[in-house]
Amino acid sequence: MTGQPRDGWDVLDHAGELARRGEEFALATVVWRQGPSSGQPGARAIVTATGQLYGWIGGACAEPVVIREAQRAITDGEPRVLLLGTPEQFGGAVPDGMTVIPISCQSEGAMEVFVEPVLPAPHLVIVGRSPMAHTLAVLARALGWRTDLIDGGDFSAADADSRAIVVVATQGHGDEEAVEQAVTAYPAYVGLVASRRRGEAVLQYLADRGVPPNLLDRLRVPVGLDLGHTSHREIAVAILAELVQLRAAGTLAPDHSAEPADVAASALDPVCGMTVAADRTSRPFEHEGSTYYFCSAGCRSTFEQDPSAYVAKEARC
Repeated sequence: MTGQPRDGWDVLDHAGELARRGEEFALATVVWRQGPSSGQPGARAIVTATGQLYGWIGGACAEPVVIREAQRAITDGEPRVLLLGTPEQFGGAVPDGMTVIPISCQSEGAMEVFVEPVLPAPHLVIVGRSPMAHTLAVLARALGWRTDLIDGGDFSAADADSRAIVVVATQGHGDEEAVEQAVTAYPAYVGLVASRRRGEAVLQYLADRGVPPNLLDRLRVPVGLDLGHTSHREIAVAILAELVQLRAAGTLAPDHSAEPADVAASALDPVCGMTVAADRTSRPFEHEGSTYYFCSAGCRSTFEQDPSAYVAKEARC
């Protein structure tokens, strides 16, 4: 889905809004162009994980490619520099680390686009009001993590989402109710501050109440690195150390399976290989029970003249 065109400063303002909401996105910036091309140096656009675009990065040739590569950058967390154009335009002068993506624009322009993933600070939700919970909140905020400290009786599934890290530290005061609310939110992580024996009792109680096993399997108990006999405040250090370790290993990624699907379908133009939207705007053409989509009327016309040649080429790829 494409948003309304915005100038560069509006895009940065919107990026700030997304960051404050804890949403992941990628910022794409045109750093070079070869005319004729609709993208201008300094033009910016934001691409969300679901493929929504805000701003202006180029026309129909560049936009779907940038969206695709931006979504990949969000997934792997790695920035990338794209050179959009035909290989002949760049020859052997492409620096290492840049990705050449052929596009067959009729304008014959070319662009260099820097795509940078912006991953939000972790969102830690601590349920409980013990001294340990307060210490954990202070430590997490010192790392720049977005941190909420909520009384067990006030906590509900609405306080977390698939990006949240939930630590239930009610310590015997409504553990079962807090855990049930937490797992229902399908957070990236949910842990219970309790002994293994206490954790087993909580899980058994919730299972008897009919909480599905796939939700209960998400609970980690006991939570935190095993540092031996420690004080309450040292337990907070152990918990945060484990969360930092898991984040560094990439295991605290959002669970998008719990979110509504909102990713626009795409397809490859069988003639030029461009990524295009798989909808009526991309000149669909039916052939032998399959639907093909095209970046331009020219590509569709070429395909219509000899579909078998391009279907065979697609099968080989």
